[in-house]
Amino acid sequence: MEIKAVRFRKDGFYSQPFAFGGEEGMDKFDKNVRYRGSLQNYLIDTGDEVILVDTGLPAGTPEEAPDENSLAFTGRDICSYMEAFAALGYKPEQVTRILLTHKHADHSGELRSFPNAKIYVNADELSAAELQGLDNIVPVNFTDGPYYNFPESQKIVPGVTYIKAKGHTNGNSIIIVELDGLFYMIHGDITYVDEALYADKLSVVFDDLAAARETQDRIREFIRNNPTVYCGTHTPQGYENLEAKRVMYLDHPVPTVVDDIDLGAPKASGKYVCSVCGYVYDPAEHDGVAFADLPDDWKCPRCKQGKDKFNQA
Repeated sequence: MEIKAVRFRKDGFYSQPFAFGGEEGMDKFDKNVRYRGSLQNYLIDTGDEVILVDTGLPAGTPEEAPDENSLAFTGRDICSYMEAFAALGYKPEQVTRILLTHKHADHSGELRSFPNAKIYVNADELSAAELQGLDNIVPVNFTDGPYYNFPESQKIVPGVTYIKAKGHTNGNSIIIVELDGLFYMIHGDITYVDEALYADKLSVVFDDLAAARETQDRIREFIRNNPTVYCGTHTPQGYENLEAKRVMYLDHPVPTVVDDIDLGAPKASGKYVCSVCGYVYDPAEHDGVAFADLPDDWKCPRCKQGKDKFNQA
C-alpha cells in the first residue's frame, strides 16, 4: 500500500485569528502571525484499488488575490486538481472509491470526474448542495463500531478506516490508514494548520463548535497513544509529514517556517472567492451588485461564512 499527495496549490497562508480563534474569538490572536498554507488531497494505492481521499477544487476556480487584511489564502495554482492527479501516473477510470472528508468544494470539486468510483459520504452530509445529482454515492452509517477511542467507524478495505468526526461540518469524517506500524491520519479541516493541533486551538470554521472540540480532543488522545502521521489538506506540513513519515509528538512541535507572504498585484475582476469553500461571487450573477455593496451580515451561500473570509479574484 502507498499513500501519495495530490498537490495543486502552494504559497498560501492562514492567519492566527482564523486558525486559532474558534473558541476564544479572533480578537485574542495576532493577525500578523501567518502560517504556511497550501492545498493537497491524497491518494491511497492498495495494489488492488486506487482510492482517493477528496477530489480538489473544481476546474476553473479562480485564484484569490489576498491583501494585508486577508484572514486566509488557499494559495497559488500549481496546476488543476485533475492535472495533479494525472501527474501521479493514474487515469480517472482506475479510481474505484472516493472517501469524502466533507462537502466543501476544495474537497469535493472533481467528484464527477471519476466514472467508475463509488463515493463514500457520511450519511449526515447527503443533503449538501455539492453532492446533488450524483448517482454513485454510498452513504456511510458507521456500522463497524469503535475504532480505538473513536466511537463510530466504517472499514473500507483492510488497513483503511473511515471515522465519524463531526464538527467542521455536520458530516465531517477522517480516514486512518495503517501502514508499516504507523497510523496515517488523513483529514480535511480538523485543523487548517498543524500549529493549531499542537496549541489545541480550533479554527473559526465549524458547523458545531461543541462537536469540533470533542473531535479534536479524541484526535489528540489518539495521537498521544499511537504513532500517527498527521496529513492535512491546507498546510505544506501535510505532505511534508507524509513524505518524511514524521510521527506527530504534541509536546514537541515541528518548528514553524513562515515564508514572506507575496500578496501579488491587486486584481479587478469584480469577483470574490470564499477562502473556506471556494464559492465564487460574481456580480454578473447577482444583478450587478458589487461585493463591497453587500450588507455586512451577508453570508456565503455555500458554507455560511462571512464576507471577511472572501478574497478578491
